[in-house]
Amino acid sequence: MHPSVTKVEPRKNHQLYIEFDNNECGILDVKPYLNFGVFSKLRDEAVFSNVRVSFDTVEWSNGVDLDPHFVYEKCIKCAES
Repeated sequence: MHPSVTKVEPRKNHQLYIEFDNNECGILDVKPYLNFGVFSKLRDEAVFSNVRVSFDTVEWSNGVDLDPHFVYEKCIKCAES
């Protein structure tokens, strides 16, 4: 089972700062996925910055979301808060 996302903040260059319910945090670089399917909708910085926590993962206002296991596994863990 993966930890749940409790906080998400958009950062420059299509990165997300994410906090989890196990007190870990990380940076998720979304750039490598922006050429695939619905994720191309996130290329626009205005759209990308409209991200929020939805259930236990991240979701954008246009309905694009990420698998919670993917979010946790792909985050580069950090000590930042």
